[in-house]
Amino acid sequence: MFILKKRDTSIIFLIIIISACILFGTAAAANNPVVEIGNITRIKGQRVNQLIGYGIVVGLNGSGDSNRSQATVQSVANMLQNFGVNVTDSQVASQNIAAVMVTAELPAVAHNGDPLDITVSSIGDADSLMGGTLLLTPLQAPNGEIYASAQGPISVGGYSVGGGGNSEQMNHPTVGKIPGGALVEKEISSTLNGKNLTYVLSNPNFETASKIATTINSNFGDGTARATNASTINISMPDNFNYGMVDFIAEVNGLQVTPAIEARVVIDERTGTVVFSHNVRISTVAVAHGNLSVSITTEEQVSQPPAFSEGETTVTEDVQIDVEQGQESNMLIVSQENTIEDLVTALNAIGATPRDIISIIQKIDAAGALHAELEIQ
Repeated sequence: MFILKKRDTSIIFLIIIISACILFGTAAAANNPVVEIGNITRIKGQRVNQLIGYGIVVGLNGSGDSNRSQATVQSVANMLQNFGVNVTDSQVASQNIAAVMVTAELPAVAHNGDPLDITVSSIGDADSLMGGTLLLTPLQAPNGEIYASAQGPISVGGYSVGGGGNSEQMNHPTVGKIPGGALVEKEISSTLNGKNLTYVLSNPNFETASKIATTINSNFGDGTARATNASTINISMPDNFNYGMVDFIAEVNGLQVTPAIEARVVIDERTGTVVFSHNVRISTVAVAHGNLSVSITTEEQVSQPPAFSEGETTVTEDVQIDVEQGQESNMLIVSQENTIEDLVTALNAIGATPRDIISIIQKIDAAGALHAELEIQ
């Protein structure tokens, strides 16, 4: 039951959150999804590799780097010299060019000639990369070796225009994409040797690791899999499996398990987002929360001296701070006797923003009443 003296916005929203925690926690077992092993694990050693390169974008319509970006000017001068055109830095006008960093991800099973999607990001003071073309750019791995080359027209999902002191911008025009804009030049060796594999969980959990090992053993025989910790499972292909390692991995990845999910509350204070996992539990708790409104306004006041005097015009700021505190205290007591009817009633009563609730959740956690991991982003 809960006792509510007044239907305050934040209190009503608190009812929704706490009731949802209790209801979701009660039905945790029923809500756990059944997923394939391949969707929650990866094979150790089979990983994506990050690539990076420095490039030049040309063809911009006056929205490129200014002459203050010396790196851009020098890069263009050096590039032209490679084509037999001798120019100095002072002879390069950079309004139609921009220096960029190019990034991509190389899959573990990529082959020569495979296309890769790339991201192009301005590193100078360009206003927009819209309409630009990336010139041939080598992409290298952290070891310094070149694994791909990138080139092509950039697709920017936004714009930035201005004139006469006014400007308008949509999305982020200094970052663009080139789908399939890079070609793999060098492969990464990813041969599966022997009969032993190590599976790594995307979200480490002891119960999930144990379930995966049990499921594999029930299908291929005892001793095939063994969970060594919360994130790794060692697997050996049985001797009587005669279809090769690739087929064995395909069958293992297709097996289904019910993963365990740790109780967690994630709070993003920047956006006011609060997300609960389905198995969050909360003890009986009493909460008092008052309404606090803070208003800060600043007005500029101009003081003019008398005519023909030697005084000077001055500008001063008048700052006013108004604080309003609710007079009545609201006390809410919530126990595990709440039902779905209480949740629906509270939800239909009033809508509320979660800004105040973020602070309340933190205090509930500090009181030891929130039985979940609290993650603040």
